[in-house]
Amino acid sequence: MMPGSMAARQPLQGKQELQPYDGRDPSALGGSPVLVPRQQESAAPPAVRVAPPPDMSSSSGSGRSATEARALKVHSEAERRRRERINAHLATLRRMVPDTRQSTPLPPETDEVSIELHTGDAGADRTVYIRASISCADRPDLVAGLAQAFHGLRLKTVRANMTSLGGRARHVFVLCMEDGWGSAGASLRSLKEAVRQALARVASPETAYGSSPFQSKRQMILESH
Repeated sequence: MMPGSMAARQPLQGKQELQPYDGRDPSALGGSPVLVPRQQESAAPPAVRVAPPPDMSSSSGSGRSATEARALKVHSEAERRRRERINAHLATLRRMVPDTRQSTPLPPETDEVSIELHTGDAGADRTVYIRASISCADRPDLVAGLAQAFHGLRLKTVRANMTSLGGRARHVFVLCMEDGWGSAGASLRSLKEAVRQALARVASPETAYGSSPFQSKRQMILESH
């Protein structure tokens, strides 16, 4: 056997056993420097800045809020005027209609016609109301005659209170014009006089047209005794 092969089989003298690398600098341990490949650090992707959308809500929102505010103001004014008109009508009707808690007055013995004109409060819808009171002998055609008289004067009945006792009748009506009426003093006076004359003809038809074929119940009772 050759000496060279024997030397190859024998372990190398003076060689240290290999140790795993612990990360320390070999030059500090007295050995030759060892180049260790440096790990490449993954570069973080650059941040992308997204520009915010243009603020269009401020201008559109301010315009919309201003429009809504104007619409709300117009609606409030219209509602306030409507309530004023309703309250004015109710106040006028309360003055004209008698209190129901009080006792109903008995029909008088004589024929009477009373006409009163009332208008709404200032600043509201000045509707003219007529309070017509008629006291006369009760008869079957009385209500029909009153309705015909109101229709001829283009008056609309708002409220009616009718009382009949002992052959006498007392009717109280609250009327208003169907197509409105002017506020001139002369026109109101002519309307009042026209209503008075129409109701007087209904209350005492025998005065205007001669004797009436109908006699009151009171007169019939008196003649029977």
